[in-house]
Amino acid sequence: MALHRLPSQLLYRALLVGPLLAMADARAQSALSLPLECQLRQGHWQPCTLTIQQMGEHWWLQIGEQRLVFRSNGRGEITLSDPAGVTRTVQPIWTAQRELCWDGVCTKGDFPLD
Repeated sequence: MALHRLPSQLLYRALLVGPLLAMADARAQSALSLPLECQLRQGHWQPCTLTIQQMGEHWWLQIGEQRLVFRSNGRGEITLSDPAGVTRTVQPIWTAQRELCWDGVCTKGDFPLD
């Protein structure tokens, strides 16, 4: 599987920030939720929801009862916190199959790219 690494800032702008900046007072609006499919540690794909609380700063994936929380410090570092409270730094990767992954957590679906 071919993987493509993108700088984190570029990824945020392309995936989370750019398409939503046109919305007036986007940060003041309620969170945006998108239905996607998720895969954990190369397991089976399952329905999930991406919720963007603060564009480019705070979002999460809801996979069944499990919530994976992502945060960016604005300087290219992304952290992932799992339900057990374990927080680790992750790197975003786009795969050749158009999946967005963060170190074993993958998503696919209609991302807001334009």
